[in-house]
Amino acid sequence: MKTYQLLLLLFFTSLSCVHSQQTNIPKVYQTENEWKKSLTATEYYVLRQAGTERAFSGKYDKFYKKGTYHCKGCNSPLFQSEHKYDSGSGWPSFDTAIKGNVGYRTDKELGYTRTEIYCTTCNGHLGHVFNDGPKNTTGKRYCVNSVSLKFKEKKDSN
Repeated sequence: MKTYQLLLLLFFTSLSCVHSQQTNIPKVYQTENEWKKSLTATEYYVLRQAGTERAFSGKYDKFYKKGTYHCKGCNSPLFQSEHKYDSGSGWPSFDTAIKGNVGYRTDKELGYTRTEIYCTTCNGHLGHVFNDGPKNTTGKRYCVNSVSLKFKEKKDSN
């Protein structure tokens, strides 16, 4: 590993410790070229460039099977299906994230402050979290791009 790569690795490792809780999942680091090879153009745009898919276009918006939603970039588990609900926003919405696997940072790209959510394992952009979720649970709405997710169905244990 070259010196500048090691310095970048140490820098981003220190940043991730500030924004996330400790998990047992090893961090995933790839170069931009490696990400471009492992993701589709749309996945790269959302996960690596903080893009957003069009509302109501994602495959997980009206999807309600039982299981776990994982990061499309690194396969880290992010959300459980029992926390998913129809917010009417056009994106998959959850009221709770898997603790330690979703990080938070301030986003002022649109001229106002929002809270971006990202995968703490690979630093992939997921979407944003808002305080207009179900009042009877957490009051949170994790508004997530479908393209940043991979679903793993829960198998019946009968």
